[in-house]
Amino acid sequence: MKAEDFIKKLTEKSNERPKKDVLKFFKDNDDETDAIGVKFGTVFKLAKEFTDLPLIEINKLLDSKYYEIRMGAVSIMDFQAKKKSTSEERRKELYELYLNRHDRLNNWDFVDRGAYNIIGEYLIDKSKGKLYELAKSENPWERRTAIVSTYAFIKTGQLEDTFKIAKILVDDEHELINKAVGSWIREAGKKDEKKLKSFLDKHAETMPRVTLRYAIEKFDEPTRQKYLNKGK
Repeated sequence: MKAEDFIKKLTEKSNERPKKDVLKFFKDNDDETDAIGVKFGTVFKLAKEFTDLPLIEINKLLDSKYYEIRMGAVSIMDFQAKKKSTSEERRKELYELYLNRHDRLNNWDFVDRGAYNIIGEYLIDKSKGKLYELAKSENPWERRTAIVSTYAFIKTGQLEDTFKIAKILVDDEHELINKAVGSWIREAGKKDEKKLKSFLDKHAETMPRVTLRYAIEKFDEPTRQKYLNKGK
């Protein structure tokens, strides 16, 4: 399998969707990214066929200016990371590739596609220090990776890092970080509502409104109104 084979098959589907409809999901402003015009469902299906693509070839896909090709790359990485037969050594390599090429994973959906399995699952039984570094990054997509990755911990009942990273990011100026923080503390709250309420009691008055709305989405109406009335 080669990167060029993936690109060839993907470009055969070009113009199945208007480019502008694809690019409306791209929120970075790198002045380079373009679209082929392929549905994301097509990208994911093809990526699954290329699950065994070598890392050196995935790296070539990450060099592409095309949105769907980079999405294909992170999807292949995701499929490899969650494959039960993938070795610990390969999981580490996927983790390092994701972090080393984060400049190419410069949109919210790249992060949401890969951070859970590639970063979070890898760090389940390891130091979480890297996530705290990412949470303080000037790059918003690295900050989003920090909070989204904690979903893997939430699934196992480990909530401490989610709330600690949320505290670092709670006043973030980027809307897509605000939404991520709200979403993942809400998910942590499904495991322990008291911890979510404790976090909100401390931060609801000052956190961005969108963060608050996402965080309280699953509360009953009286509780939602209580926190909305606290918010700024």
